[in-house]
Amino acid sequence: MTKKLIKNVNLVLTDRIVNNGSLLFGADSQQIEKVASYQLSAAEADEVIDGQGGYLTPGLIDIHIHGGGGHDAMEATPEALDKISQVLAAHGVTGFLATTMTMPEADIKAALDNIQQVKASSGTSGAAVLGTHLEGPFISPDYIGAQDGNSRLEPEVELLENYFDIIKLVTLAPERSGAITLIKELKKRNIIASAGHSAATYEDFQAAAAAGMDHFTHLYNAMTGLHHRKPGLVGAAFDSEATVELIVDLIHHHQAVDRFTIKAKGVDKVILVSDGMEATGLSDGEYELGGQKVIVEAGAARLESGVLAGSVLTLDKALRNLLEITDLSVPEIVKMATLNPARKLGLEHKLAQLRAGYQADLVLFDQDFTVVKTFIRGKEFLN
Repeated sequence: MTKKLIKNVNLVLTDRIVNNGSLLFGADSQQIEKVASYQLSAAEADEVIDGQGGYLTPGLIDIHIHGGGGHDAMEATPEALDKISQVLAAHGVTGFLATTMTMPEADIKAALDNIQQVKASSGTSGAAVLGTHLEGPFISPDYIGAQDGNSRLEPEVELLENYFDIIKLVTLAPERSGAITLIKELKKRNIIASAGHSAATYEDFQAAAAAGMDHFTHLYNAMTGLHHRKPGLVGAAFDSEATVELIVDLIHHHQAVDRFTIKAKGVDKVILVSDGMEATGLSDGEYELGGQKVIVEAGAARLESGVLAGSVLTLDKALRNLLEITDLSVPEIVKMATLNPARKLGLEHKLAQLRAGYQADLVLFDQDFTVVKTFIRGKEFLN
């Protein structure tokens, strides 16, 4: 049985950093075997990796990612998902929800069929597909964002019936006819119902929350904003125990808003996401999202109209951004991209912690928090 030892590394636990520690894991067992505050013996391992004073964290988890490396989940091919998984792994992501778009129903079903088949078969060569995030088509015509308004549908369960095994999260507008019924059905099946692309009022969300909605998709973007007499969805997010997604690319919102959101909601209620599209990992230029032309320039992805169209953010960059613009601790920042999404997906019992018996999804960062190595189920990802 092949065992690997990472030594001379700062171990990022959920509540503290263990300086100059070491960690032993099995490439065959796919599990973490020992976590130590000292240097474990090299004799225990078949391979020793010198962390050189960097940081070791659990693998990052992205619950809102459309594409990367020139490919999109809506292409509905195993090759597309595999390329996306490789781009993500190169940036420290070890698990993700392949995220769909509001497009014709046949296209959505083709993408879901593909995700289902890939997850059930040999998987991907990079980050693991943990399921899918269905972003639309149950959205508001008033808050389309970069989605296809002509492909909207009113909330109904029929579209989802053959895919309950892979759907982990559904973004929908809770004010639409049929939304409450769908939210209740999702709740029964332990699927996250998330408010997004929505014209909902504060009161609309209260009704949805009572039915089981407990998450907000890319908070602030494509939803009703905060007004002191009309709190809207943003106000509802802060006046609830729901979790919120935050895109910390310093483009979707001002850095002061990122700081305020984390302070107001609390670290445990914030999940960092990329909302990355096919240009992620590539240079500026012209790309596509949901059948629409996207221009990427200076790190921002926009439709020709100027509307933001996802991002080219990676989660490791989001970590570095927060290290720069906040006074949060490293464990607090890392938690928002590891334990928090794992907990939301009900996977915190086996993922996202440096503990013996947990899955060996690991990221070795240098001292500047640039990814050095990514390990997925104990095996090193080689880009």
